[in-house]
Amino acid sequence: MSTFLSYIILGLSLAAPIGPVNAAQMDKGIKSGFFQSWLLGLGALSADIIYMIAVYMGVVRFLDTPFMQTFLWLFGFFVLMYTGIETILGAGKVAVSSRQHTESGWRSFMAGFFMSISNPLTILFWLGIYGSVLARTASSFGVGELLLYSFAIILGLIIWDITMAFISSSFRKLLTSKLLMSISLLSGVSLIGFAIYFGVQAIKVLLHH
Repeated sequence: MSTFLSYIILGLSLAAPIGPVNAAQMDKGIKSGFFQSWLLGLGALSADIIYMIAVYMGVVRFLDTPFMQTFLWLFGFFVLMYTGIETILGAGKVAVSSRQHTESGWRSFMAGFFMSISNPLTILFWLGIYGSVLARTASSFGVGELLLYSFAIILGLIIWDITMAFISSSFRKLLTSKLLMSISLLSGVSLIGFAIYFGVQAIKVLLHH
């Protein structure tokens, strides 16, 4: 049980670092409430699970090629830049949208999914963290334990997703329109910052190969 718990904590710590998904989820919760923020996190979680399966199936070698690395950095750059600009442009509508729930849940889900699936840092994270978990568990335990501990990591990610959605949607009730707008702008700027970082990484890969 203590081992299972430690893998849940590992899942939580994987989700916790402030990155593009967390910034977007906080912004979504403040703008559109718990459900939309939770769906965005769920989209990101789906991408995480795909990467876990990819690591398990041994797709690592394919992702290691310079072409794929450049493609993923550039794809991440465009997704984050688009989301960041959209967040800044929509900052003025925060006060209005806090009373309207017209946003599509599917769109929130797909935004989280694309943000996570196009993030090379997510790939490196899963290759490094889950790859080592996989190696250690496979050498010490059977397939049953491997599935159990993988589920524990996913459970940690789900707990974080619900927590983020709850905190951001609770903030929404406490903050003024001006503060909501400021947080939205900050979120957009941070997403653009991540996008620029991704763009620089893509150029580095291209120059080195």
